[in-house]
Amino acid sequence: MPQKAAAESLRAQFSTLGVADPVDLIKSEVMEDLPQLARFVLLRSLWRGAIDGWSESVSLDQLSAAQRLLAAGADREDLVRLVRAVAYEAVFATLDELDAGGAVNVSGVEAGWVVMESGEDGSPTGRALSGLHEDLLTMDPSGRDGADLWE
Repeated sequence: MPQKAAAESLRAQFSTLGVADPVDLIKSEVMEDLPQLARFVLLRSLWRGAIDGWSESVSLDQLSAAQRLLAAGADREDLVRLVRAVAYEAVFATLDELDAGGAVNVSGVEAGWVVMESGEDGSPTGRALSGLHEDLLTMDPSGRDGADLWE
């Protein structure tokens, strides 16, 4: 696909995703051949599901320990902030490990992994999604880069 057509397609897709100013992402994808759209979709999905999913009122109600803490007088907002912060740390650590691409603390093991973009049919495009942990905070829909997690 010619660069101009690729850029227009990306602009439309980023717009659908609610990205206000996707120019840098589009340039990076078109000029550097980095899978920015796939990175954005994955990271945003992780933030919304694994981190912000705990903001829903019924999420804490599913945890017996949280119910006991609430019954003992704990503040619901504090508990939500706590579990969201723990979820962030878990997602960050997982992405960091995926970005490492192998068991860095194990010698003599020749196994590794890569997170790769796939096409519409599910087959790999050959473009790796790297540095995912570096951009996780940018997915915070509040625009505060996760600052509320540590208040």
